[in-house]
Amino acid sequence: MRIRKSIASHLSLLFRGLFLFLLTVSPAHAYDVVSFPSLDGNTRLTAYLGKPEGRAPFPAVVLMHGCGGISQMYSSWAKELNDQGFATLTVDSAGSRNLGVTCGDREKRMRMYRERPFDAYGALEYLQSQDFILPDRIGLVGWSQGGGIVLLTVVGESIARPVPALRHDFVAAAAFYPALCNDKLQSRPFTKVAPQSWSTKIPLMVLQGQADNWTRPEPCESFIEAARKRGNPVSIVLYPNAYHGFDMPGEITRTLPQYKTMTGVIPVIGPNPAARADALKRLPAFLGMYLLPEKAD
Repeated sequence: MRIRKSIASHLSLLFRGLFLFLLTVSPAHAYDVVSFPSLDGNTRLTAYLGKPEGRAPFPAVVLMHGCGGISQMYSSWAKELNDQGFATLTVDSAGSRNLGVTCGDREKRMRMYRERPFDAYGALEYLQSQDFILPDRIGLVGWSQGGGIVLLTVVGESIARPVPALRHDFVAAAAFYPALCNDKLQSRPFTKVAPQSWSTKIPLMVLQGQADNWTRPEPCESFIEAARKRGNPVSIVLYPNAYHGFDMPGEITRTLPQYKTMTGVIPVIGPNPAARADALKRLPAFLGMYLLPEKAD
């Protein structure tokens, strides 16, 4: 009976993720539900594959959700990127592990930090096995917890990078208001590096709200600027008066008292139309420099 309940709960989470992801997608814009192994050696991942119009093969972008799991925001971004010529693969890391929301649970968050970089590389390996994808033109984008996973993935000494390495790594990456955006949490045990030595060869852009009180901008700005001064191809865009989740479509600003931080801060999330409009232009332009053949060559 306990096994049946576990299976039923797992399926419920996956179907809920599928429903939320497809809720905002027009009937003409179809997504395929696909499955492949995480490189953590234990997890079978569910993901949502979207293709642009036109002739294959396509460049592609792996999308990594935040601690709230799959939501309408990611289907919105997937469609935006599909419309710009990119295939997208939105990975349901939480639902695939039957974890649900991981925001307020330290044990679950620590597990996500350890395991999700392997999901990113599992997604990269999956895409590179598809004949309709350009294997050397794949990027990585994440939000909040997923943004922190982007940083853990692209670091030169990532714990998740396969050995031997895949023929092609991610060629560009972006992180929206990333968690873990500081030297302490980008070091051991989540990567193989010591503090203040984080480095990457993969171009990285961070998009951060200056009014964000959940993933604070100050440590992230310091971290990215220090990495840039050490010669890394990284940059950060700071949006004035923008909260966590500034790129949400059609949402209202609200507080999340259930996720009050250890220092007593109650997170605020909400859209910022000006910041969202800029991000909708800036992200495809950034990715296009590295992923679109006519721009990258």
